[in-house]
Amino acid sequence: MALTPLNPAGLGFRRELIPALQQAVPPEIGFFEIAPENWAGMGGRSAHTLRAFTERHPFVCHGLSLSLGGPGALDETLLRRTRDFMRTHGITLFTEHLSWCADDSHLYDLLPIPMTEEAVRYTAERIARAQDILGMRIGVENASTYIAPPGAEMTEAEFVRAVVEQADCLLHLDVNNIYVNSRNFGFDPHAYLRQLPLERTCYVHVAGHYVEDDGLLVDTHGSDVIDPVWQLLSEAYAHIGHAVPTCLERDFNIPDLPTITQEVAQITRLQQAAFGEQATPQRRVA
Repeated sequence: MALTPLNPAGLGFRRELIPALQQAVPPEIGFFEIAPENWAGMGGRSAHTLRAFTERHPFVCHGLSLSLGGPGALDETLLRRTRDFMRTHGITLFTEHLSWCADDSHLYDLLPIPMTEEAVRYTAERIARAQDILGMRIGVENASTYIAPPGAEMTEAEFVRAVVEQADCLLHLDVNNIYVNSRNFGFDPHAYLRQLPLERTCYVHVAGHYVEDDGLLVDTHGSDVIDPVWQLLSEAYAHIGHAVPTCLERDFNIPDLPTITQEVAQITRLQQAAFGEQATPQRRVA
């Protein structure tokens, strides 16, 4: 059995949606995203269910806990487990957050990396090591942040570019994170977007967020995508210049499958508007 390359639009693989997906996967969904920490090493019915999907549909791995910029030792055991999991399921793309989330133990939050030259070198070396273990270039995602780390020697966009270039890795672009940070820290999201190394983009996230009573935006993945984020995604496609797999993130307040599929279809419409036939979904080959 051969699977087609990743289609333009995908969806996070959530257990709440599995019963409906087992009945039929809507044609608008070209691939699924999965967190390897939540599935690698799992047996029984869950493993059987996942295998039934990965044998028929393309998947992407998006890590949650590698802590690429963290002070603790790089979790090489997790990397090897992820590598084996990806090989078992025929997954060929891995991305992670450009952040840190662990020291002696996991902190269960994504924290910003100090934007210094030293941090660039440190993080790039860890990414390079991760790539060596996985045997592939990985994508690193611009993260949402809620505090500005002290001692910054460059802007956030400059930091992302410097890390990606020094590590010789790829960019996982999250347009909602750009929008959230732009509102919380008062910068132009469109100018920020243009400063990123978009020529290295391998993967894109789009999602909704929550607005606190005081105006703070929180990247919850629990709401519909708003128009300014769709517009930023459209602009990103114009700068990237070619179709790139894009995943709709929805982690809670998950609507029924027909409803969430409408947002997945919007991704394809934007890609087709930008790239024409290049972005036309391909049929799976079994």
